[in-house]
Amino acid sequence: MLTLLFVICALAFAGRIVIWSLKAAWGISKLVFTIALLPVIIIGAILAGLVQVALPFILIGLIISFFVQPRKAI
Repeated sequence: MLTLLFVICALAFAGRIVIWSLKAAWGISKLVFTIALLPVIIIGAILAGLVQVALPFILIGLIISFFVQPRKAI
C-alpha cells in the first residue's frame, strides 16, 4: 500500500516538474526570440529590400519603447 502511495506521489511530482520545465522553456524561448532574433530578422528584411514589411515592426517597437518604463536597478 505504501508503495502505491509512493508511486502516485512520485508521478504527480514528475508531472509538475515536466509542466514547470515546459513553462520555463517557453519563457526562455520568447526572451531569446525578442532579444536576439527579432532585430536580426528586421535588419535582414531591410537589407533584402523589404522595408514595407519591416517598417511596421520598427514602428511598433518604437511605440512600445516610449510607453514602457525601464526598471530601476536595486
